[in-house]
Amino acid sequence: MDRKKASDFPQELLNLFDGYVHGRINRREFLDGAQKFAVGGITAATLLQMLKPNYAWAVQVPPDDKRIKAETATVASPKGYGSIKGYLVRPASTANRPAVLVIHENRGLNPYVEDVARRLAVANYIAFAPDALTSVGGYPGDDEKGLALFAQLDRGKMAEDFVASANWLKSRPDSTGKLGAVGFCFGGGVVNLLAVRMGTDLSAGVPFYGVQPSAAETAQIKAPINAQYGELDTRITDGWPAFDAALTQAHVPHEGHIYKGANHGFHNDTTPRYDEAAAKEAWGHTLAWFDKYLRA
Repeated sequence: MDRKKASDFPQELLNLFDGYVHGRINRREFLDGAQKFAVGGITAATLLQMLKPNYAWAVQVPPDDKRIKAETATVASPKGYGSIKGYLVRPASTANRPAVLVIHENRGLNPYVEDVARRLAVANYIAFAPDALTSVGGYPGDDEKGLALFAQLDRGKMAEDFVASANWLKSRPDSTGKLGAVGFCFGGGVVNLLAVRMGTDLSAGVPFYGVQPSAAETAQIKAPINAQYGELDTRITDGWPAFDAALTQAHVPHEGHIYKGANHGFHNDTTPRYDEAAAKEAWGHTLAWFDKYLRA
């Protein structure tokens, strides 16, 4: 299937798809709503297929790239689901490096997020991308099935799994002890949660279109925050001004970037919502933030 851009679809349809992938409407409701856009021989089901991820597009750093070493690792999480598996990627050289936790969207550890971990390893970070679906068999290779499994999980236990993953990564013998976190959608919210929970144990956070914490929670944040948002993603982006004010009140170094014309999920290069210019600029901010706060 030819690669489509967000501009190839009506914004109302993209908003409808956003509701579907975040569980606010089910598949049947999406198809019913998409029916009015099904013209010229294209069905509502075809529109859904056109909007879904194509993970062949995600590979910027191949798994067998000689600059990195990748493996599966298991982390003990006694306060969560007992343990959580994830994708650990390191530079091929053995020198100690800062570490970055990579937190997936609400569908589990898919190939896009694994590639993000490899991109960080190429940039000389140790990256670990845990899979919140570990307790239900792991990411099933299909986003719709992943979303259904995700809905079965206890959010409190999931949070503990991510905290355990962060602490494990920070304390690895090949880590410098400086820890960053980057996450997307659900994972962006988890970055904010970790910043609240971990205090100075988190050295930097970069949430992409993540739900913001309350002002009271933000007062506990110590880690510098660099937040990335899509202008058209008003459901999330409208929360930035209050978060910005609360971070300022808490004297937390922070930046917020809102990319004009960008949708929710603009960094995910496997769907039509991908915005190349916004994604590249946001990734530049991400690496610069980690370089500033993790390598000092």
